[in-house]
Amino acid sequence: MPQQNLRIRAMRPDEIAIAVEWAATEGWNPGLADAACFGAEDPQGFFIGELDGEAAATVSCVNYGANFAFLGFYIVRRDLRGRGLGLRIWDAAVAHAHKRVIGLDGVAVQQENYRKSGFELAYANIRYGGTVAAMDAPRSGVIALSEIPLAMVEASDATVFPAPRPAFLRAWIGAPGHVGRALMRSGELAAWGVIRPCRQGWKIGPLVADDRSAAETVLSALLAGIGGGEVFLDVPGINRDAIALAQCLGLAPVFETARMYTGRVPPLRPERVFGVTTFELG
Repeated sequence: MPQQNLRIRAMRPDEIAIAVEWAATEGWNPGLADAACFGAEDPQGFFIGELDGEAAATVSCVNYGANFAFLGFYIVRRDLRGRGLGLRIWDAAVAHAHKRVIGLDGVAVQQENYRKSGFELAYANIRYGGTVAAMDAPRSGVIALSEIPLAMVEASDATVFPAPRPAFLRAWIGAPGHVGRALMRSGELAAWGVIRPCRQGWKIGPLVADDRSAAETVLSALLAGIGGGEVFLDVPGINRDAIALAQCLGLAPVFETARMYTGRVPPLRPERVFGVTTFELG
């Protein structure tokens, strides 16, 4: 059987681009600098399955700290599906996480299969998309995200993500083409976000804020930085303010994913998430 010849190994850093390219083929619209950023936190967390030396399947399971991992890029080449290759590379990825709780953003039709592997639904994430006009930059209060101490960004991120990810945040904020903005209030980081160029349009994420007003201010600054165009914003379905903000921009639902976990994660504040960072790495 073909699956008996499947060779599974960790990707080299330059091979992460294979997973990103396949994601583009699936219609997931990755960012132009995603491949360069994704290996920052856990370079050994990306796997490729090969048949006769050719790429047949990909998956990632990025370990964040000692207690949490996030699974993504679970793709089998279209002409090889239905042969059991996916399960084998899936098992390799899960083994990489060891005893960590694993999260993922899965397509809705696969939710039952993920449940069989021990994942439980937390909530839906909804991708909104559309074309927006150029906006004027906020007159005051907003500065470049790169001017904020990384420790301050990490502390804010810790309220919405289950584990520390300093290497990833550093790479994400500083990647070519990425535009980051932040809003300070009384010396505190009230909101921050990043917008990045993708194969199609721009994606906003993360967008983290104390409230809708702060999120809207940073969002306006991000959109002013690109001069308008086609944008996508992934929001938690349980954050009504985030959904309202997307709708006020004239964005419409494109598709949704199921955010699932294999166990308990630390208490988080999804009401502060107005834009998910990425469906591939959380």
